[in-house]
Amino acid sequence: MPTSRVRHRGKKTMVTNLPQHPSSGNESAGYWMHYHDQDSEKLAEAVVEYALERIRLDPPPLDGPKTLSQLQALVGNTITPEGLGGLKALEIFTKHLSHACISVDHPSFLSFVPGAPTESAVLFDLVLSASNIYAGSWLESSGAVYAENQALQWVASLANFPSSSAGVFVSGGTAGNLSALIAARWRWRQNGKGAYDRVRPVIVTSSGAHSSVGLAANAMDADIVKVNADAKGRMSGVNLRQAIAELDPQDRNRICAIVATSGTTNLGVIDDLVAAGEQARELGTWFHIDGAYGAAALCAPSVKHLFVGIELADSFIVDPHKWLFGPFDCCALIYRDPDTARRAHTQRAEYLEVLQQQELGDALANPSDMAHHLSRRARGLPFWFSVATHGTEAYEEAMEITLQVTREATQLIKNAPFLELLLEPELSIIIFKRNGWTPEQYQAWSDKMLNEGRAFVVPTTLNGETILRFCIINPRTTIEEVAEIINSLE
Repeated sequence: MPTSRVRHRGKKTMVTNLPQHPSSGNESAGYWMHYHDQDSEKLAEAVVEYALERIRLDPPPLDGPKTLSQLQALVGNTITPEGLGGLKALEIFTKHLSHACISVDHPSFLSFVPGAPTESAVLFDLVLSASNIYAGSWLESSGAVYAENQALQWVASLANFPSSSAGVFVSGGTAGNLSALIAARWRWRQNGKGAYDRVRPVIVTSSGAHSSVGLAANAMDADIVKVNADAKGRMSGVNLRQAIAELDPQDRNRICAIVATSGTTNLGVIDDLVAAGEQARELGTWFHIDGAYGAAALCAPSVKHLFVGIELADSFIVDPHKWLFGPFDCCALIYRDPDTARRAHTQRAEYLEVLQQQELGDALANPSDMAHHLSRRARGLPFWFSVATHGTEAYEEAMEITLQVTREATQLIKNAPFLELLLEPELSIIIFKRNGWTPEQYQAWSDKMLNEGRAFVVPTTLNGETILRFCIINPRTTIEEVAEIINSLE
């Protein structure tokens, strides 16, 4: 086994006498690829240097996609029997591949839901990858899970959930919604005491719900009842009650969950959470809230009142990789009764029995028991590190910055005679249109802005009409930058 000498100078550690990777000889490359040698030392320095340069960029280049033929011409084949070497592979990424990816943390990335991780979160993601923690069980990762749980408890407290609530970090909103609804189905069937074991469940949600709810229904072999959204895009209590009342008694008994949204992806509106929660309690069914984008604003005092009713939920999700300034991929899934989640999700196998036999005083210690997964990285740790580093007050302030820019941008749109505001924003999504434009004109403008590296704003549709949509979640997005984008539409 290769050996090296380690010297400690104060807080610094110096590695000397590193073995040199042989360029030829009888040694196997497969042997050396797992050891730290002179080549990997150089690679480590180059990787850290690039990472530091990337987070220092203000702003980073917006960049943009390339075609397959363009990438083939620029990069060619990178997977070879003999390997390229780390420095060469890194050069290919930094010179070509990275620039074929749009920077979601660019201040003028206003499409979909951007990401704006703090520098501390990004840096700790390097630590996390270097640590290579398996974070599925308390036995193997108690320290990591302990920290993740503190971050989850802060999120739960924002929704006024009880201290007994618990959760887990999963990859994204799609995984979070699916896992919560699996728990909902499990409880519905348990309550049916065998009557529903071979019955298709029903999930009630809004026509404005995220597509992942429908995907979850398909995966679970469940039926979807879509409640017509009102004129503002919300699932109202009136429409919800009407949709349920129109079901025959047999179908009402099949309802395993009502799903509301606190910040729809397209419009940024919040369903009537109180009415949805009350209806779920009347039916004795699960109430889940998809807050992947919007529930982050629970930490903003100016809009927290909009989320009244979230405390009634059996589960909810929020994505720190969206508006809580963590890196991809990270979704917080919170359960009011984590024991139900554990019973629904715990996997059984001979080799896993040891994980269930730990005398830890905490039956909910294993993150693998809380969602539709087993293997997982400690993806909540960069978010935890950021909150622990900066404090919750900084998060409140950052959230309010984005909301203030949204309000000021909304006023600019109202004042522009060539634009029409279509919906007063509740959170940080602005829906508007350019008067007189065709779908082709919207797309041509969007392409031009991206090609020039000025902004990334893609069109969307509302009631079949092509429109524009801003999603502002980056505290580095200034009103001056948004004003330039708005003026370019004239």
